[in-house]
Amino acid sequence: TLSEQVPAAPDRVHDFYVDLGNIKVVHPLIVSVAAGPRVDTPDGYRQGYRVVDRIPLGPLTLRITYRATLHVPAHGDVRTEADQSPGVRLRGTVSFAPAAGGTRLTEHIRITAPRPLAPVTTREAVKAHTAMLAGIRRHFESA
Repeated sequence: TLSEQVPAAPDRVHDFYVDLGNIKVVHPLIVSVAAGPRVDTPDGYRQGYRVVDRIPLGPLTLRITYRATLHVPAHGDVRTEADQSPGVRLRGTVSFAPAAGGTRLTEHIRITAPRPLAPVTTREAVKAHTAMLAGIRRHFESA
């Protein structure tokens, strides 16, 4: 579970977060984002993306292309999915709670990966998402 205090109203933080084009600017691993189909659902919509990350592995950097999906309800928490090869899965729930001076942005992430990749995947994902949340805070501080 990761959290950051953001100096903006929850609806502004929510709208920024649910556009992965914005997240590309604040996420340290994302190289590019291409929006796929947006599908209306009974309680909101589902938006697919094709994402390219740069993954540091010692002195090397690998480019990984994967599918990400946001489930955005009309009200409530946003659910996230990211599926990378070979068998890496991130599932998240993101909340935007009113707090003094803005929004408490909280992300609960579940990570699964093949045993040899699990430690580095978890370490890099937590580091990247911590930096992403701080980047969102800085974005609204400078706005």
